[in-house]
Amino acid sequence: MSSSGPTFTIHPATTPTHITQARTLIEAYANWLDLDLTFQSFSTELSSLPGCYAPPSGRLLLALTPSDEAIGVIGLRCLPSSKSGKEAELKRLYVLPSARGSGAGRALVEAAIEAATEERYERLRLDTLGHMTGAIGLYKSFGFKAVDAYYKTPLEGTVFLDLDLREPRHQAQGRQVNMSD
Repeated sequence: MSSSGPTFTIHPATTPTHITQARTLIEAYANWLDLDLTFQSFSTELSSLPGCYAPPSGRLLLALTPSDEAIGVIGLRCLPSSKSGKEAELKRLYVLPSARGSGAGRALVEAAIEAATEERYERLRLDTLGHMTGAIGLYKSFGFKAVDAYYKTPLEGTVFLDLDLREPRHQAQGRQVNMSD
């Protein structure tokens, strides 16, 4: 990509075209993983998009080129096991191989963190596989820390990460927070 800046912008997937693009990228992600995601109700997730990623509690975000080509996707949802409703989860970060190194992954994660902050989530969690060292490094660069598993998974080598959104650096990314609430 150009050294003069990103050749993409981040957009919420709200139109039928954008939902289709998100679905295509999430399917590409699953094919790239080459894992059985049945335990995550993957086919239901795909068929119901935006589903759990719909506002106000979630977001489905795309990195789009100026010609409206989707080159990356990320989902944000309320963590189903959250008793307080204040924990969110990042899911399905994927950037097309041809767009890797463009900053799209970083921009998608940053936009998802900002959306989580705007929705006043207190924690942001995710899981990834241990061999995905680039993704783990990206998440850690935003302050994610390794934690114990927050759900049971049949996938060996799963790494669980957590970000405390109450830390001041994350509060500044979203809208101003009323300290009296």
